[in-house]
Amino acid sequence: MQNIINEAESVLLHTYNRFQVVFDHADGVCLYDTNGKEYLDFVSGIGVFALGYNNKEYNDALKAQIDKIMHTSNYYYNEPAISAAKALTKAAQLDRVFFTNSGAEAVEGAIKAARKYAYNKDGNTDHEIIALEHSFHGRTMGALSVTGTPKYREAFQPMIGNIKFAEMNDFDSVLSQVTDKTCAIIMETVQGEGGITPATEEFLKKVRALCDEKDILLILDEVQCGMGRTGYMFAWQKFGVRPDIMTVAKALGSGVPVGAFLMTQKVADSSLVAGDHGSTYGGNPFVGAAITKVFEIFEKEDICGHVQKVGAYLESELDKIAAKYDMIELRRGAGLMQGLVCKEPVAAIINTALSKGLVLINAGTNIIRFLPPLVITEADVDRMIKILDEAFAANA
Repeated sequence: MQNIINEAESVLLHTYNRFQVVFDHADGVCLYDTNGKEYLDFVSGIGVFALGYNNKEYNDALKAQIDKIMHTSNYYYNEPAISAAKALTKAAQLDRVFFTNSGAEAVEGAIKAARKYAYNKDGNTDHEIIALEHSFHGRTMGALSVTGTPKYREAFQPMIGNIKFAEMNDFDSVLSQVTDKTCAIIMETVQGEGGITPATEEFLKKVRALCDEKDILLILDEVQCGMGRTGYMFAWQKFGVRPDIMTVAKALGSGVPVGAFLMTQKVADSSLVAGDHGSTYGGNPFVGAAITKVFEIFEKEDICGHVQKVGAYLESELDKIAAKYDMIELRRGAGLMQGLVCKEPVAAIINTALSKGLVLINAGTNIIRFLPPLVITEADVDRMIKILDEAFAANA
């Protein structure tokens, strides 16, 4: 395994501080390294493998599509993309979709759609977008511009212009940034990288009402918190606060790299037209088959109902751990997107857990993030809690 790691470090650009493990294969909710050691996975590829690993129905659908056709480009129609679009728009309660290859690309498209919508209203190009502090929307230049963590942006200035920042769950801070040039407000319904912080119902509804009053577009980023992660297909559906534009990725393909941005018909009628946006790979037959099968399995297995049940159990067990150790300040999150906020950096705890066969990641330096496959059971939670307890005890 060390030889493989050394080879990687000799050829890959060092933009990740990787854990010292090489995963070789996976099954169910477990990963296996090249030495055959088993790890319980509570990261799921950063919220990607919603259905767990080696799901036969999913795998068979992809194999069948490989034998038919994988790619055509968007100069032509393909049936898998149409099926995927129908399933996604129905689940999202939105009207139109554009398929991308990642969450960051979905955010780029959402920003372009919002600006084109505003441009079509008055012909001006000086419109402003309000984003939130501690948000994370991606690493590309547009997505980075609306990411509310200065350390990610500072080396890459100048960003795209006319971006303002307000505070999550502080409506007055949002209101104070609104001008007659504001064209959109973008936010994660549950902040991920920024600390596993859900938007409150009151905050979401006030922002929605403000947008309705002033014809500002509400963009909700559900790349990490969407696709059943919180116990609802999309996190905003718990409160019925429908966005004008929404971004989704990660679990949308459950392993296949794909993202999308969706919008209402009103926005579609007054924003992007032929020639405004495009993607070579976006929505090809291969990813279309994956998305369609993901939605079929979600419905057949009642994944959202399962997440509500197991998510409640995970919350209660994490609360017990939080009460046991003084270094833990609180637990927060929703469904199977949870975080333990600690008083000090958590790297040592995560590394100890890894050595004991549990895969975890952080959100910032002092938060342990829990993003397991959505098919985990209460028994998997119990196994995780046992190792987590040992890791905290070893680092107390």
